[in-house]
Amino acid sequence: MDINEIPDTLKSIIKSTAEKLGGAAKREYVAEITIELLGGSARKAESTLGWSRDMVKTGMMELTTGIRCVDNYSSRGNKKTEEKMPELGEDIRSIVDPKSQTDPNFQTPFTYTRITANAVRQALIDEKGYTDDELPCENTIRNILNRMGYQLKRIQKTKPIKKIPETDAIFENVTEANRQADEDPNTLRISIDAKAKVNIGEFSERMENQRVGEPEEASDHNTTTLSGYPTST
Repeated sequence: MDINEIPDTLKSIIKSTAEKLGGAAKREYVAEITIELLGGSARKAESTLGWSRDMVKTGMMELTTGIRCVDNYSSRGNKKTEEKMPELGEDIRSIVDPKSQTDPNFQTPFTYTRITANAVRQALIDEKGYTDDELPCENTIRNILNRMGYQLKRIQKTKPIKKIPETDAIFENVTEANRQADEDPNTLRISIDAKAKVNIGEFSERMENQRVGEPEEASDHNTTTLSGYPTST
């Protein structure tokens, strides 16, 4: 029987059957089909059924000699998670990018984002519908983020401003308040230690975030107001 005499539906069955097989069993199957229907032509097997010409030749050699080649699948290596799950990379980027911003100084093309690998993994479950079992561990998510260009770095604090335009007026106000307190016998002076750390504004204490490029800057301290006078906290 010639391959041209076989209807397209049967050709589809032949090809789908080959796809379900692997290794030596697949080579033997395609070799037998090639010999019976294609006159033993590996070129026709490739053009007609889409099979690799080398695979067909190897299968026919195994049928002829009775010697079976040993498959070395382990040498091919393990694919990266984002290669095995192409949609995972896109979902990660869709979570990270909305929380990102460009370099505020426009000096680099890097993007900064405040989100950790653990937060990304949880967002994949909460927002994208992944289950805990089908997602890789936190370390793997972190490696994927690194391969995508995001790196975990410590926030770098800005240098404190020594003097602002209002500095002289502030000290004049403090001096006048002290003078009035000294002259008023009913004023009670209280010393307050205001060195406790309070997380206000853009203050950051040993925090880290995901970003690409140089460390992001954060305020070196906070300023609150106590009884009308500025106090560093």
